[in-house]
Parts: sequence; structure tokens; C-alpha cells
Amino acid sequence: MFRSLTRTQRNVDIVVAVLFGLCSLALTIVPWDSVGSALLSPGVALAMALVLSGVFAGALALRRLAPGVALGIAWGAALIQMGSGLPPLPANVAIFGILYTCAAYGTRRVYWTGLASSLVGAAAISVYLVALPILRNGAGNGAVSFAATLVFASAATFAAATFALLLSWTGGALVRSSMRARDNRLAQQLAEAAAAAEAERTRIARDMHDVVAHSLAVVIAQADGARYAAASDPAVATAALGTISSTARAALSDVRMLLTQLRHTQAEGPQPTLTELEQLYAQVRAAGIELRVEVSPMPPADVPAAVQLAVYRILQEALTNALRHGAPDPVTVRLAWHPGRVDLTVRNAVVGAEAPASAASEGARGHGLIGMRERAQLVGGTVDAARQGDVFVVHAVLPVATADRASGGAA
Repeated sequence: MFRSLTRTQRNVDIVVAVLFGLCSLALTIVPWDSVGSALLSPGVALAMALVLSGVFAGALALRRLAPGVALGIAWGAALIQMGSGLPPLPANVAIFGILYTCAAYGTRRVYWTGLASSLVGAAAISVYLVALPILRNGAGNGAVSFAATLVFASAATFAAATFALLLSWTGGALVRSSMRARDNRLAQQLAEAAAAAEAERTRIARDMHDVVAHSLAVVIAQADGARYAAASDPAVATAALGTISSTARAALSDVRMLLTQLRHTQAEGPQPTLTELEQLYAQVRAAGIELRVEVSPMPPADVPAAVQLAVYRILQEALTNALRHGAPDPVTVRLAWHPGRVDLTVRNAVVGAEAPASAASEGARGHGLIGMRERAQLVGGTVDAARQGDVFVVHAVLPVATADRASGGAA
């Protein structure tokens, strides 16, 4: 029923209502003989008019705080005014402001009640100001002329009153529509900003997982090897420590770039390409994994950067899983760059129940396979990861739209 207003809005409404009430009282008193009533004595009629002017001013003060209450007060004052036989008062102008606020700020019920009040009020004005005086005066020049005068005068008054009242209500309705459109626009902007922020957080989290998980897997494998070889072959331990150092430095560099993205959203994060696959293979081999790589057919010269990044990250995650869960057997990587797509397959032997049976069961173990699927979906591809006997197979199919194919498709 009551709306929340700022202190400034409340003060403005009170000042406007006080000024309006003073002007209404002044215009009602001067000239003092302008207020008359067939039902009340002149003194009582003037006093009633002054009281009603104050009531209308009070309703005007409440128009934004409680539009429905203000409308009810205005209707009550209008009915008392008509019941007392008073003529139109200067304070009746407050009705226009009240109808405006009912349409602009009222609830849905108050909104439609304001529209109905405009029509009913116009009818009441035409009956009270035109029809009743004509009927009291009686037929002058015949029944036909009397009826025509009654109908024409009432219709003209009704049309004029309806136009004036509905004009105020329509103005408020337009303001209501503009405010609703503005709120919808702001809500849409907030939703879009939240979605963009969530997508950015997901992307950064995915990059962080890919970088840190792979690097830590290599570091752990090298550390274990160095620990076992330290006593018997110090040279092997020294080489393993060197690999740990270089891998950790590379991971630290990538993490710093990701943190830069968090501080400055315009900054570019680590974007590996196909040329860095050899470095990835070297890290895996340095961790003690025998890696067999087959690339046939070879990639075209203009592979999109998004596809290169997806291939790198999917391979990185698949090899990280092989380091974590695979058996000490060779890992096979096959890349086939066909026209319009690339097929990526990684096979590694598993021991017992080390590897998840499918991507669906990976949710309980981590986000690696989920991340591979998301990487593929970003470029319109798919990833299947499942255990086939004692071998875990990751198979990805990614579409490749090179410049030649794009121009050919456009032609």
C-alpha cells in the first residue's frame, strides 16, 4: 500500500501539497461569495469548501507514497462535495495529479482502478454539473428540445471530462511503461554482465586446472624418480631436478599470466599453439613415460588459434591423466588432420580400476574430463573418454575451418 520514498521526495510532496492547499484556500475565499449551495447556508458551504480543499491537498501529499489511499481520499471528498451541492472547487485540480501517480506508481489494481475512476468520474461530472441542473430547471421549449439539450450537453461534458482525466492517467501510464522498460534493460544488462563474468571465471579456472594439474603431475613423477635414483645414480637425480625446475618455472609463468588476467580483464592469457606440442611431449617423456606420437595427415598451415588451443589443452589433460593413472607402458598419441576436421586419440594402459570407466564417473574424481569436453565444445567438437579393457582411450573430433575452406564455402 505504501511505497518507499526518499526523504527528498517526501519533502517535495509535502511542500507541493502545502503550496497547493494555500492557493486553493485563497482562490476559494476570494471572492468569498463564489461558493454557494442549494443545500447548505453560505457560511456552512464556505466552511465545507475550505475543509474539502484541505482534504484534497492532503490526498495530493500522499499521491506518491500511497497512490491507492490518495485516490480513495479524493473519491470520498468528491462524493461529499457532490452530496453537499457545492460547485467545482479550485482544489479539484488535485484529481489530475492523483490519477497520474496512480497510473505511474500504483500497483496493478490501483492502476486499473485509476482508469475506471477516470471514466466513472467523467460520468459523475457530466451528471452533476449538466444533467441535474437541466432536469431541475425542467422543459423550456418542449420535450424534444429539452431532451436534445440534455443529451448534447451531457455528452459534450462527458467527452471533455473524459479527455482531461484520461490525459492525466495516460501520462502516468507512459511513465510507468518507460520505468518498466528501464528496469528490464538494467536487469538484462546485469544478467549479461553476470553471465560474462561467470564464463570468464570458468575459462580462467579451466586454464588454471590445465596448467597446474599437468605441471604438478610432471613434477611429482620427476620427484619420485629422483628420490629412488638419488642413492644409485646421482646423475639421473640431477637431470630429474632440472626437469622439475624447468617445469615449475613454466607453470609459474603461466599462473602469473592467468593472475594478470584476473587483475586486468584485457590482458591475454597463455595461449599455447601446435608449435608447443613438442615441448609438451618432452615434459611427458622427461617424467619417465614412453610416448609414441603419430601425426598423419599433417596439419594445414592456417589452423585457427582456437582449434590449436583446444588440441593442446585436450592433449595436455589426456597425458596428465596417463601420468596419474596409467600403467608404465607406452602412451600412444595420434593426430589426423583431415579436410575440415582433426581426429585426436590418446591411448594409455591402466592398472586395475585406476582410470574412470567413463567421463560420467570423472565428476567424483576431478574436472579433467569435463574440462576436455568443454574445450571441444568451445570449437564445436566432441570428446569421448572411456576405458576399453586395460586401455583408457580419449578420442576427440574437432572441426577445422581453415581460410581456404572458408573462402571456398563463401564462394
